[in-house]
Amino acid sequence: MRAGVLTCIALLLATVAAQPSGDDTSIRPFKFHASDAALADLKRRVAATRWPERETVEDASQGVNLATMKKLADYWAKHYDWRKAEKQLDSYPQFVTNIDGLDIHFIRVKSKDPNALPVIITHGWPGSVMEQLKIIDPLTNPPRTAARPRTRSTSSSRRFPATASPASRPAPAGTRSTSRAPGPC
Repeated sequence: MRAGVLTCIALLLATVAAQPSGDDTSIRPFKFHASDAALADLKRRVAATRWPERETVEDASQGVNLATMKKLADYWAKHYDWRKAEKQLDSYPQFVTNIDGLDIHFIRVKSKDPNALPVIITHGWPGSVMEQLKIIDPLTNPPRTAARPRTRSTSSSRRFPATASPASRPAPAGTRSTSRAPGPC
């Protein structure tokens, strides 16, 4: 059930975050906040789902079971604490930049260790940067031991661009220039 909630968060975040910025490739600070109206609309749409007939098999060979999807939808619409998720996300330094016409949202947490190695963590679809938050602190501030005196890294976690709004999605393959990351991270 958690994966579905993360997907829903990713879609909501993408809708709010991925407003096209044209050719602005600067790295800009970002904070996520879904309006009460957007959350109410999302809950209304989830509750208004037109459900198909139950699957004809007992296993998952026809996809996710209808009962599981109904439980997930109920959780999204009635029990998930969206503001808690926003607060958790906003506790990290977030940024957005434009690469090849697509706004890319990312979190960058620097280690206090000046010799830390940079690490870029990405996620696939369906997924969300939310599922990666739990690994940021262990990567940037791991416990030091005699056996591992220096294992810290600087962590950067980005949102997969396929979750972007249609207006900021890239052109079809073969029509884009080669991507390059803007400036030092």
